Amino acid sequence: MNEKKKQEREYTIFWLVGESSGDLHAELVMKSLNKAIPNLNHVGIGGPKMQKQGLIPLFPFQRFAVMGFVEVLSHILFFMRVQSRIRKLFARSKPDLAILVDYPGLNLRIAKMADEYRVAVLYFICPQFWAWKHERVYKLKDSTNHVACILPFEKEMLDIHNITCSYVGHPIAEEVSLELDRSAFAKFYKLDPGKKWLGFFPGSRNTEIQTMIPIFLKAAEKWDKNKYEILFSKSRGVNHNIYMDSLGSTDRKSIKLIDGYNYEMMKYCEALVCTSGTVTLEAAFIGTPMVICYKASAISYSIGKRFVRIKRIGLPNIILNQNLCPELVQDDLSPEAVFTHVEQILNDAVYNNYIRLELQKLIALLSDKKPSEEIPPIVKELLRTYA
Repeated sequence: MNEKKKQEREYTIFWLVGESSGDLHAELVMKSLNKAIPNLNHVGIGGPKMQKQGLIPLFPFQRFAVMGFVEVLSHILFFMRVQSRIRKLFARSKPDLAILVDYPGLNLRIAKMADEYRVAVLYFICPQFWAWKHERVYKLKDSTNHVACILPFEKEMLDIHNITCSYVGHPIAEEVSLELDRSAFAKFYKLDPGKKWLGFFPGSRNTEIQTMIPIFLKAAEKWDKNKYEILFSKSRGVNHNIYMDSLGSTDRKSIKLIDGYNYEMMKYCEALVCTSGTVTLEAAFIGTPMVICYKASAISYSIGKRFVRIKRIGLPNIILNQNLCPELVQDDLSPEAVFTHVEQILNDAVYNNYIRLELQKLIALLSDKKPSEEIPPIVKELLRTYA
């Protein structure tokens, strides 16, 4: 096939994204791919943002927002159906490329499956093998054709294992933007601009919401509502009924629900309380001090800590290699502890300023490249080589 015909042919890309953050990260990449490469078809698993870019979904996206060993086990039959469906897809209508985004519990198994069917694999946002489950690096080597890293030090580690990889920059560098100033944000959500604002981000998974909201609500009760507005973020990937049920009989007038404009909420709050995850890095990139929280079922936590290789859980702390933002993990997480640490951020000006200055280093570390610009040439080369 000559080069002109090869450029004119249609290509099918299989995607697998399992979380809201991944849906956002993949959206910009898909948009740039659609511009860079004509006649692309997208099929697989992804959220509403990816679907707007042309993804044909195989399963309801919300079914994949599961975290923890016990929680995953309770959904094992669903994930078995997913794997069976994907295997049939690979066998009957082999895609030209599989792009797997984060979500290593499932994606590493799908990478192996793709390799069995001779489907080239690009792994975008590789598993944090440097943090836990180091054996995953060997699975990457065995089953992927290219790994797109979003943290600078990951490429160095993958190079040691002779894994073909590229550092493509972190997605948040091109995702974080503000549409509203503080005044407009206050007007939109009917906030008192004369008060200070405290922001709570309980998570993007239903299981996280059920665990974290009760703790965060009890902490929020400790602040004087005459001085502070209490803001609770609701991720669009979370089931609305589960979220509202978790709020229980709370006096809804004492808190403000923020559904959307997360970056504005991060920017204009004095301090944040965040469930560990991508949101902590977004908040750090914006520069707002935070307390990072994590709590899982006792069994999941007991199993998980056996595999952990690092002492920190918060991405800002890991990247900056220091205990900058307070971390409250498992039994250390309580309403009293949340209140104490946030109060220190609010009332200790030297401490507050130090955190803000250190967080500025993240911008320099993560802004030098953009995935939406770096990934299309990689995809073109993979299609040219393997399709």
